[in-house]
Amino acid sequence: MSLFEIKAEISPEVVDAIEDVLLELGVEGWSLLQDVISKRAWVVGVFDDEASAQVRWSELVPLIADITQPGAPEFRVLADQDWRDSYKAHFKASRFGRLHWVPVWEREQFHPGLGEVVIWLDPGLAFGTGNHETTRLCCERLLALAEKAGDRVEQLRVIDAGCGSGILALSAAKLGFKKIAGFDNDPEAVRVSEENAELNGLSGTVEFSTNDLVGGLGGGRQAEVVLANIQADVLMRFVGELTAAVAPGGSLVLSGILAIELERVREVFAAAVPTWTISTRVMGEWSDLTLDSPPALSRCL
Repeated sequence: MSLFEIKAEISPEVVDAIEDVLLELGVEGWSLLQDVISKRAWVVGVFDDEASAQVRWSELVPLIADITQPGAPEFRVLADQDWRDSYKAHFKASRFGRLHWVPVWEREQFHPGLGEVVIWLDPGLAFGTGNHETTRLCCERLLALAEKAGDRVEQLRVIDAGCGSGILALSAAKLGFKKIAGFDNDPEAVRVSEENAELNGLSGTVEFSTNDLVGGLGGGRQAEVVLANIQADVLMRFVGELTAAVAPGGSLVLSGILAIELERVREVFAAAVPTWTISTRVMGEWSDLTLDSPPALSRCL
């Protein structure tokens, strides 16, 4: 299969700022590549044909105009193998305790240790690298909750609200959670999530569906772990739905929050659930917010 690549050079100093804009606006189809040795960076998009590439480029330039003016774009036909190979120099494995995120082309030579588990990542399936701070923050929280649960992890339900490519929901499955649901309002994201489940031998282990926050969390649906890696204004707008989806004694893990937005998001959620315990962390320009609900009160007979 041949694809069409558009590539333009940018300053390495603006890579993080552009990535933040693309994440906040939900702009898909673009990647940022950086060569730390030569101190060069590029914004790269891969699309089905030249016409689509031209349209997406004309949409991208105004979005990043306040940050940078990229160099002249280069267009070329890209074979599928070329697409995969172009990532190998930039896409490296990540580790979160016993959980590894590893490029699929390293499958033959990567051997996890005893008790360790792997999620295979394939940019060709739009899995992304999982290297953005917001995804890493959520994954670290998920791992901590799995370790805390110990042998009880199989009994805990997980909801991944706004699942994207499914990386967090599938990581939950690898960590031992059994009752996992992920939803996204983009049908393409759900399709990709299901492809990534198949890539990892996890087909059918996660209930993926197309839904918004109201539909995905409605009907009294609850879980002991609710993940929402979504931009801050959306989190605050749906504070009621998100907190109602957390079972007694459960945890709500929120990310997609710029560090400068953290205090405002904390205030909104603290006002909604004043008896819940709140903890936060900052990683680079991004942050997370985890709320632990109190356990259900025992009834005295």
